[in-house]
Amino acid sequence: MKKAQIIGLGLSGVAAARVLKAQGFDVAVCDRGTGANLEALRAPLTQADISVHLGADLDLNVSHPDLIVVSPGVPWDLPVLTQARELGIETIGEMELAWRYLQDRPWVGITGTNGKTTTTALTAAIFQAAGHQAPACGNIGHAACELALNATPPDWVIAELSSYQIEAASTLAPQIGIWTTFTPDHLARHYTLDNYYQIKASLLRRSQQQILNSDDPYLRSRAADWPEAYWTATQGPAALPCPPERGIYVEEGEAIAFGERIMPLDQLKMLGDHNQQNLLLAIGAARLAGIERGAIAQAVTDFPGVPHRLEYICTHQGIQLINDSKATNYDAAWVGLMAVPAPAILIAGGDPKTGDDTAWIEAIQAKAAAVLLIGNAARQFADRLASVGYQAYEIVETLDRALPRSLTLAQAKGATTVLLSPACASFDQYRSFEERGDHFRRLCQWQKEGD
Repeated sequence: MKKAQIIGLGLSGVAAARVLKAQGFDVAVCDRGTGANLEALRAPLTQADISVHLGADLDLNVSHPDLIVVSPGVPWDLPVLTQARELGIETIGEMELAWRYLQDRPWVGITGTNGKTTTTALTAAIFQAAGHQAPACGNIGHAACELALNATPPDWVIAELSSYQIEAASTLAPQIGIWTTFTPDHLARHYTLDNYYQIKASLLRRSQQQILNSDDPYLRSRAADWPEAYWTATQGPAALPCPPERGIYVEEGEAIAFGERIMPLDQLKMLGDHNQQNLLLAIGAARLAGIERGAIAQAVTDFPGVPHRLEYICTHQGIQLINDSKATNYDAAWVGLMAVPAPAILIAGGDPKTGDDTAWIEAIQAKAAAVLLIGNAARQFADRLASVGYQAYEIVETLDRALPRSLTLAQAKGATTVLLSPACASFDQYRSFEERGDHFRRLCQWQKEGD
């Protein structure tokens, strides 16, 4: 019996283990973490005769599997994985495993530094409104291998794909590949901007049809790399790096796809110009898949947005409270701040990342009446703001302190919005950006109910 080793016991790891067990593999799972959440995931796998080792790393001197499947958060250049490849042990990611069992289905593969989640959710909503069984998976919705476990396979697979997942999925070839944006991120893992670009580009090169966002300066500068691609532009057909008949663009307040009017933009409920970009990408995928205009317009009209991405929570004492916890880098946080009206009270900070903060700092100077700083990045951000002469900041350390203080400042400074948009990862105080956003949502609701 062939042996398979899963590294990482998240939802992806659980689904991969179940797929391989169903295919007759002897399956083991290891995760260096411990705790109640992992114990809860371990119990049903153990009952299914899948061994699970917590607080443990893979040791190839002890175990020599035929196949290793890596969860998305595990570095691809981990020494044990490098060793495994040198030994000739097949090593793949969970997304690659799902592709092997679902490659007879058409996929939409969506990647990019920012905008992936909203574009994926909106694309799935449009395909579903057209009557397709088209679940979102990957970094959103289901683990991809969950879909391979279903007795009835989906009509389409709508997959959000991070650079981590792409580098471990060397044969995944979507019907439609979408590239939302490209800015420096994850360089601690990918080392250089070109490495990061080439990983994402590899997915698009394997895609039968490609859609790219020409509003993104870096992608537009590389337009020569993509001579057969379809392009989007929010500034009209003249802004496209391709003929208008290959473009999806905005003209006179309407979305146009390949020369056909699709819908008025004012039907889109989500804040921000960047969401017009996301909309055009989703419309492009839908039209390439043959979905009619009516289904597109209805799905967009009904689409509420994505949790933790400029998510409206409530209005308290005339102040809108907005959860943008998914803004985990400077570029995403710049988008969040630019999407809300000025003046705003900004809550920022967390586990800091490397990157160019210039545009974000300029947006703070232009739009933020005050900035409340939390987490490990608080002192670093305070020093950075002081260096440009911005003094309206306070270090409050936690969201529990930040929210009531933000409301007080909003009343004093005439701000109509409190925005949590951290520009940081969450791992200093939370297990995920979702947990951070959920905490903010609860605080907002408690504050409203308490007054």
